[in-house]
Amino acid sequence: MKILFGYLIFPGLLFASCVGLLACWFDRKVSARLQWRIGPPWYQNFVDIVKLCGKETIIPEANRWTFLLSPYLGLLSLALAAAIIGKALISPLESFYGDIIVILYLLTMPAISMIIGASSSRNPLASVGASREMKLILGYELPFVLALISIIIKCQGTIQLSSIINYQINFGSNIFSISGVFAFIAAFFAMQAKLAVAPFDISEAEQEIMAGTLIEYSGLPLAVFKLTKAVFFYTMPVLLISLFMAKDTSWMFVIPKYIGILFLITLVKNTNPRMRIDQALRFFWGPVTALALLSVILSAMGL
Repeated sequence: MKILFGYLIFPGLLFASCVGLLACWFDRKVSARLQWRIGPPWYQNFVDIVKLCGKETIIPEANRWTFLLSPYLGLLSLALAAAIIGKALISPLESFYGDIIVILYLLTMPAISMIIGASSSRNPLASVGASREMKLILGYELPFVLALISIIIKCQGTIQLSSIINYQINFGSNIFSISGVFAFIAAFFAMQAKLAVAPFDISEAEQEIMAGTLIEYSGLPLAVFKLTKAVFFYTMPVLLISLFMAKDTSWMFVIPKYIGILFLITLVKNTNPRMRIDQALRFFWGPVTALALLSVILSAMGL
């Protein structure tokens, strides 16, 4: 029962969903203020999810079960990742060896589920969005993995998240080193792409391909995709805090760090135009990968 509570309630699906929806509201509110608008109330995202759940689900001429089940694959994978990361922060003894590899795998599943769902819809615009998403994964996963390798080397080769956190508690946050700064920058841009927010919202691109991968979704499946994105807004910043800023893991310090990362996400989103897919690939395989590779070299040198 305790394990089930951890994965479904706290720090798993329910907690991650609520915090993620509030984080999405923060993003919308700050974006509105930057554009001289008032912005939505704090409960708007909750209302949107409930409203979508009550709408009719229209199924296109598609592979029915693949189309309907793919949103749940992404949400459940991400909820599991959120629970693993949250448990490592709250009680490191409940962590398990190799959880970093599992987290890396689970964080890729939402994008894969979106590709599967969009491809099964047989809509040309959805296929364009799926194609863009596939290329984007190839772009940002390389620097993200290199940033993780840099942290693993820096923390004496451990691939257990709790050990990385304990290392920072004893020796200081990883971000306060040259290699840590470079790895954080690379991981931050990869996170921006994983969240599918500007300038990397290429697979949805409402003005170009009418929401792309999500164009055929409505009702409950669309609500699940929206909720998955909200959980991503909780999971990715908390993972970055665990990897780079875990000197003190009490909530008094974690919450300001989390809000700071959210503000950076929103700032980048509102100050950069959407990239083309070829520009995004050149960006990730060029300067971002070079920065991540440099962080790996500096970590191996002890810097």
